[in-house]
Amino acid sequence: MALRGPPEERSLAELREFGVVNLDKPAGPSAHQVAGWIRDALGVEKAAHAGTLDPKVTGCLPALTGTATRLAQVFLEGEKEYVAVLELHGPAPTDVENVVAEFEGEIYQKPPRKSAVSRRLRTRRIHALDLLEVRDRQALLRIRCESGTYVRKLCHDVGLALGTGAHMGHLRRTATDPFDDTDLRSMHDLVDAIEFAEGGDEEPFRETLRPAEDALVHLPRVTIAPSAAREVANGAQVYAPGVIDSEGDPDEEPLVACYTPDGAAVCLGRLVGDPDADAGRAVALERVLV
Repeated sequence: MALRGPPEERSLAELREFGVVNLDKPAGPSAHQVAGWIRDALGVEKAAHAGTLDPKVTGCLPALTGTATRLAQVFLEGEKEYVAVLELHGPAPTDVENVVAEFEGEIYQKPPRKSAVSRRLRTRRIHALDLLEVRDRQALLRIRCESGTYVRKLCHDVGLALGTGAHMGHLRRTATDPFDDTDLRSMHDLVDAIEFAEGGDEEPFRETLRPAEDALVHLPRVTIAPSAAREVANGAQVYAPGVIDSEGDPDEEPLVACYTPDGAAVCLGRLVGDPDADAGRAVALERVLV
């Protein structure tokens, strides 16, 4: 069975079938609609967004194409960053910065009624909550949080703590690990890149639609032999003798990405055994990517 070659040497057709674009989602369409536009523009069988954004929300929405849609779970492991306008229902109190800072750390949240998940009380971690600016009855917040945090609910709770009440105004996602807003591409950029590629200029296309391995750089890396990769493609587990190099602590069973020596992604899994052992399973497979 043939394996993918080095990411930077792939043809445009191969990129379409295993690619990721760090899309700047506009206000208006749903994340699902945007994924459909990307699928149709590239002429691939499927495309998937990584982390839902409401229609009014803008910003960082990585989109996966072709076989890369199997990678969607990696965005459940990382952190998200947002910039939100907190619309206060009264004048901002003098201690607004101190009150906002109290929400850093672990908080309790119950998903809203319209959520697709079960409405059970759960915890989410707010890694950083910075007050950037206060003007009249508006406060600008930067939020770095665990995936699955409901920012609208967070804004409501901050308003209650301030004693004024508040709701979320404009919201923009500025990062979803491992992507951020430093290299966003719009739908217009993608369509233009496709037209340039059809005219013989591949560079804009390659800058816009990246190898899907770019979505895995924040995960611990396990390098396996090509012979082991072919076995994985046929349904086998990753056993210690096939591991060339590895990162991560098996005791923590982290989600890892397995690669061939030339950098092509093979599978996702959990590091469960000692990769330096003479025998035994090293990685428990979760997603085969070839």
